[in-house]
Amino acid sequence: MDKIYLDNAATTPLSAEVIDVMVDVMKVNYGNPSSTHSFGQEAKILIENVRRSVADYLKVSPSEIIFTSCGTESNNMIIKSCVEHLNIERIITSPLEHKCVAETVLDMKKRHGVEVVYLRPNPEGDIDLDKLAEALKSSEKKTLVTLMHANNEIGNILDIKKTALICKEHGALFHSDTVQTMAHMELDFSDIPVDFASCSAHKFHGPKGSGFAFVRKSSGLKALITGGPQERSLRAGTENVCGIVGLGKALELSVLHMTEYSGHIKNIKKYCVDRLTEEISGVKFNGRSAGEESLYTVLNVLLPFKDPMIGLKLDMRGIAISQGSACSSGAAKPSMVLMMLLSEDELENSTPLRVSFSHLTTKNEIDALVTALKEIAKDFTIENTNSAYRQ
Repeated sequence: MDKIYLDNAATTPLSAEVIDVMVDVMKVNYGNPSSTHSFGQEAKILIENVRRSVADYLKVSPSEIIFTSCGTESNNMIIKSCVEHLNIERIITSPLEHKCVAETVLDMKKRHGVEVVYLRPNPEGDIDLDKLAEALKSSEKKTLVTLMHANNEIGNILDIKKTALICKEHGALFHSDTVQTMAHMELDFSDIPVDFASCSAHKFHGPKGSGFAFVRKSSGLKALITGGPQERSLRAGTENVCGIVGLGKALELSVLHMTEYSGHIKNIKKYCVDRLTEEISGVKFNGRSAGEESLYTVLNVLLPFKDPMIGLKLDMRGIAISQGSACSSGAAKPSMVLMMLLSEDELENSTPLRVSFSHLTTKNEIDALVTALKEIAKDFTIENTNSAYRQ
């Protein structure tokens, strides 16, 4: 049975070129980057070359790129340090944030008494930036705004530049979780005055365990992990050299092929929307995920029947897919994102699926998904028909 992978928002397969450069580093460049001898300095040069390439992509200074283990660590570091070291008294966020942001914000509320303000999304899942401006005007407390660039479940995209400008106008710091958009979209932080952002390499065919935080050099952020002076003294500990090199290669490939990859994925996504609409009566799409203005890698589908076992059924057919974010897989209840957007009737009688694509996804794989969903839907049609006959 051929396996089909449609869960690229959770993680992506490593590119062969990424594996090759990482293996080379593990074989040859095993020195500690903090060591002064040639082995250490060769490893250090590799890290600094990647730092410069990341900085060039974002159009920022290399000193503003801090390598971490992932987006979760980056988000934790930024939010916690803002509260503990920059005297943030209030955080404005939304109920749609990734769990690593949502839980960290609640932790800061519990441990430091930080006031938390939630911006409620509209029925399509968008944040009203006029309400953000109103919230910023309503208090003189030192404020951090944390809003993700693109939602990992429904693909809605925030106007990150407009948000950053509103924050600057009102003297607030702005952090954006850019895990789903980094290396998938052009990002120019010389033009977008965001203070902090985060990245995970495994979202764009790089290795797990490698990411970075963008930290504007004027922010004054301080380390949470202390010890040595690594990463501009913002993240102590021996750097993951092969992981950082893998991140750099994955970013290089993604930026080089961005137009080609994005064009292919957009076509695949439209094909998936069209096929599902044609073949499954009553199917809907959550948020703005089916629209051209959404993140092109994500499609959130609402099937017109209730089947909590659908993920397992698809997996048994060789199709890997998600019913929410990877961090909420296995949860018995719908994610907070879908609970905010769906009606009680939809929550009770429908099944959400997140289909997420990469440049490796093919139309044949989409056809296989649609065929499998039609087979599963047929069981529920028969069940409903039999139930009506018995009545």
